[in-house]
Amino acid sequence: MSPDRSQTAYAESAADLARRVLGALRGAGDTALVAEHVERADDPKAALAALRVVGADTFAPFLLGDSVFHPQDAAALATSFTIFPPPVTSPTPPPAGPAEPWVVAWRDWAMAELLGRFTAPQGPPAAAGSAAAGLAELTGIDTAEVTGVRAPQPQGAPLLADDRLRAAYGAGGPRAREAVRVPEGSYAADRLHATDAAYTADTPESATEAAGLDWQRWSVRMGQLSPLALPGLDGPVHRAARGAPLALARGASRALLRRDHPTAARIVRWLALLGSDGVPLPLELPPLIEHLELLGGGGPRIALDLAIARRLLTLEPSA
Repeated sequence: MSPDRSQTAYAESAADLARRVLGALRGAGDTALVAEHVERADDPKAALAALRVVGADTFAPFLLGDSVFHPQDAAALATSFTIFPPPVTSPTPPPAGPAEPWVVAWRDWAMAELLGRFTAPQGPPAAAGSAAAGLAELTGIDTAEVTGVRAPQPQGAPLLADDRLRAAYGAGGPRAREAVRVPEGSYAADRLHATDAAYTADTPESATEAAGLDWQRWSVRMGQLSPLALPGLDGPVHRAARGAPLALARGASRALLRRDHPTAARIVRWLALLGSDGVPLPLELPPLIEHLELLGGGGPRIALDLAIARRLLTLEPSA
C-alpha cells in the first residue's frame, strides 16, 4: 500500500471508530465496540492505528455512559500498543523539543492510564473466546501474551505566559526580566530566571515559548491535548487548565469567530471538564455547544468532542 493510501486508510478507520464511540456514548449498541472495530476492518493494522488516533476518547462510553468494558476491548487496545509502541522515554517538552511528539506522548499516556485503570482488578489485559482468536489471526499476535501497556508520563504542561513576563522577555535583558513581578503560582514563574543564552534574536519564538505561550497559542495547544479532558485523569495539563479558565474561554471564542470549529470544540471540552468540577466559567457553554453542533460541519470527531462536553455537563444529548 502506498503512503498516501495508507494515510487515507488510517483516517477513514479513525473516523469510523469515532462514529462507533459516539454511537455507544449515545446508548447505541452493547457489544465490545473496540474489538469489533478491529475484527470487522478490511485493514486490521489501520484499525489498530485508529485506536491510537482516537486514543483516550475510546473510553468515553465507559466513563460517561452505560457501556460495559469487555476483555476483548482491552485486548484490542493493548495490541495497538504492541503494533505501534510508544517511545520508551518521553520526549523533551517544548520549547526545548518539538511540540508534536510531546503532544502525542501525552495522548498515549492518557490512553494507557485509562486502560490500566479499567483492567487493574483483573490484572493484565486479556482477550476471551472467539474475539481472542480473531485478533490473533488478524494481527499475528497472541493476545494472551500481551502483558501490559506502558506509556511514560511526559514532563511539563503548556505554559501560559503572564503578559508582563512576556514583555520582559521581549526586551531581552536580565534587568527587564528581574523587574517583572510574576504572581505566585504563575505557570511562567519557574522559567523566569532562564539564562540569557536561551533568548537570542535568532530564536524569538522559542524564547517567547520559554516565557510561556500567549493565550491564543496556549489555547490551541490545550485543544491538541483535549483527549486528556476526561474524568479519571489528572496531572500537570489538568492543573494548567484549572488555573486558566479565562484563557480557555477566550481561545474557544476566538476559534469560533475564525470558524475553526474543530479547535473550538476541543477547547470547549476542557471548559466542560472544569465546569463539571465546579470551576466558575466566564461564559455559558450550552449555547456555545449548540452553536457548534449546528455549524460545526457534522464530522464524527467534532460530534464526539461535543457529545463528551454534553455528558460532562450532564446536558441532554443532542438530537
